[in-house]
Amino acid sequence: MGGLIQPSSTTTERESNWLPVTLGIALVVVVVGVIAFFTRSQPKPAAAPHPYAANLKLSNLKMSAAENFVGASVTYLEGTVTNAGDKTVTHAMVRVIFKDDIGQVVGDDSVALRVLQPSGPYQDAVDLNTSPLAPGQSKPFRLTFERISAQWNHAYPDLQVTDVSVK
Repeated sequence: MGGLIQPSSTTTERESNWLPVTLGIALVVVVVGVIAFFTRSQPKPAAAPHPYAANLKLSNLKMSAAENFVGASVTYLEGTVTNAGDKTVTHAMVRVIFKDDIGQVVGDDSVALRVLQPSGPYQDAVDLNTSPLAPGQSKPFRLTFERISAQWNHAYPDLQVTDVSVK
């Protein structure tokens, strides 16, 4: 006698299948949320620059851009680095901060300072391990950037020497 007055068993089965599916989806969302929460990267506090970094002076800055063989744009920042201290520099890292038109940071990179060394008809950018910077010495340098945000205002970035190795 279950026709009009009592619900049929097939309707009850369909409604009861939604409960495990809904619980499964909720469980997956909770697990993904917990994983995302615990694996997110904490913002790195800005490390204090090496004490000898104040002795490295970057000057005569020039920027240029070129296309590489793949067709992507590469930006070069060249200038002169001077060692005003009393130790030989064998490695240096430079923090480069690119900003947009309203002064917001759109790029924050740390790159190795590479000095230019003659190599045949061209100058090669080499690490300071290969060509150390003696006390009182100046050398041309080049920083290379393959990816810069499209929001960059094309002004000179802020530069800060952060890590220095000396001998």
